[in-house]
Amino acid sequence: MKIDTTARSVFPILVLASAMTIPALAQQSQPSDSSSAPVASAPAATAQQTPTSTPPPAATAAPVEEKEGFWGHMNPLARKKWVKKRIDPINDRLNELDQVNAKNAQDIKDVDSRAQAGIKKAQDSADAANQAALAAGDQAKKANDTATSASGRVNQIGATVNGLDNYKSISEVEVPFKNGSPVLSKEDKDKLDEMSKTLEGQSGYIIELEAHSPSGGSVGITNSQRELEAVKRYLVVNHDIPVYRMHSVALGNAQPPAPADQTTPAPKQKIVSSVHIRLMENSLAAQGSTSPHGMASSTGAERP
Repeated sequence: MKIDTTARSVFPILVLASAMTIPALAQQSQPSDSSSAPVASAPAATAQQTPTSTPPPAATAAPVEEKEGFWGHMNPLARKKWVKKRIDPINDRLNELDQVNAKNAQDIKDVDSRAQAGIKKAQDSADAANQAALAAGDQAKKANDTATSASGRVNQIGATVNGLDNYKSISEVEVPFKNGSPVLSKEDKDKLDEMSKTLEGQSGYIIELEAHSPSGGSVGITNSQRELEAVKRYLVVNHDIPVYRMHSVALGNAQPPAPADQTTPAPKQKIVSSVHIRLMENSLAAQGSTSPHGMASSTGAERP
């Protein structure tokens, strides 16, 4: 009776042990590349346990990690679709980087083109400014030369104008009249002819005539005036001397003025009927023509 009771208590234990051993063996027999799956429930044999025994709770198997092959996570036998699905984002990113690089290269090219155009424009402006400066310098030099020439010309004209009234004595001729008669003798005419020959084709000269008479008062002035008219008439008619070049005065018995360089008063001279002729030349007005030098003075010496 005791033996039956012991056998009856051992049997359920053996059944439970076998139930726990079979799933473990089945788990070990799975291939290494199988995906993880939950462990199967206890066999139906456990359902045959006696209602009196309390079955143990079903054991839950832990998920099995996916083993990696020789190529890492990517299986070399993966499908093209799976590979394409993973490569497309990388290609899209590379295409985006290529577009960015192309845009940057174009922007750099545009900036370089604008910079070159700006440099060329600035260089052209600098060249134009340099040419304008050179032209302005040339014009300034020409203007300075013109101003210098004009200044010299003005000074020359001023000197000419100032010297128009400066005359110097070239020669003198004394024409006497005998007994106060206003008639020219042959000797007097020869003197006037000699003087007139030196004046042919000349300019810048004047002839001063001073007539003297020993008579006093109005008689002396009238006599000296007739003598002047005789000399002037001869020069105009016979030698074409312009009237505007002859300046005359009838002094009568007045004493001739003393020279400007004479400091002491000159003694009174004896006045006779005569006409004193003085040839005066303006050197500036006579430029380009031969000066009427060389005419001997009939009084004995040529005045300076």
